Amino acid sequence: MQPHEDASQAGVRHIAHDTLGSTNAEALTLARGGERSPLWVTAARQTAGRGRRGNVWTSEPGNLHASLLLRDAAPAPHLPELCFVAALAVRDAVCAVAPAVAAKLRLKWPNDLLHDRAKLAGILIEAESVGGSTATVVGIGVNCAHHPVNTSYPATNLAAHGAEAAPKSLFRALSGALETRLAQWDRGAGFAAIRAEWLTHAAGIGSDIVVRLANRELSGKFESLDATGRLMLRLADGKLEAVTAGEVFPLLSYPSPERGGSDRRSRSGEGSMIRTPTRHASHVDLPLAGGGKETS
Repeated sequence: MQPHEDASQAGVRHIAHDTLGSTNAEALTLARGGERSPLWVTAARQTAGRGRRGNVWTSEPGNLHASLLLRDAAPAPHLPELCFVAALAVRDAVCAVAPAVAAKLRLKWPNDLLHDRAKLAGILIEAESVGGSTATVVGIGVNCAHHPVNTSYPATNLAAHGAEAAPKSLFRALSGALETRLAQWDRGAGFAAIRAEWLTHAAGIGSDIVVRLANRELSGKFESLDATGRLMLRLADGKLEAVTAGEVFPLLSYPSPERGGSDRRSRSGEGSMIRTPTRHASHVDLPLAGGGKETS
């Protein structure tokens, strides 16, 4: 079926598809073709949803798969802040349509929404230079009716907790919430307020965690975020490590090597900062769509 355009989402244009490979990929393709922004791209089903470290996700109908295209959203140093902006907006939207679960929602650094200790939503932000401007795509996947199994980090969905949230209803709430949060952020000028509110909903502050980096792991206590959104990790030797990119696990539930994890633990504090790939504006490449199966 051909996509249709709907201009009713908080004044922002919206192209809805029945099936796409990836809403993020489609939004970037439209940007390369000269599409103006802001523009939402959604799909009832994804066949190649973008995930962390290049994993492919097949996302069946029933979950929300949405990407917002923005041009020159902020100066380049502020683009990674968008994952915190989007995370707050996703939480706002879920609270609006499923208030019964609000008390158990937590934000996992830097861009996941948890219900209790299980992943409910993920965000993937990608950016590239297109025709002299920066095209940024905010990709959001929310598990409304389905969630993957046998993942390194536990996942869940709204329906499993008695919250019947249709993707269309959730999208209406999300489009308005993200517009509000983007205005609050103000291209980076308002990040201090975004950071402060994110911390009030953060998972794991003060807890022992493991941070999986690109080529090693660190363990320590999650102390806070610095002014730019980096995770501040207190290592066993007392040093404070600023982590720019990584995947966070509670220490006690960190996946063992038998489950695909690793026993490589760095406690020395001698690690260097990990920078994100040029193409990604987020702090870390995390799953976009959680409602399917992950294949390598």
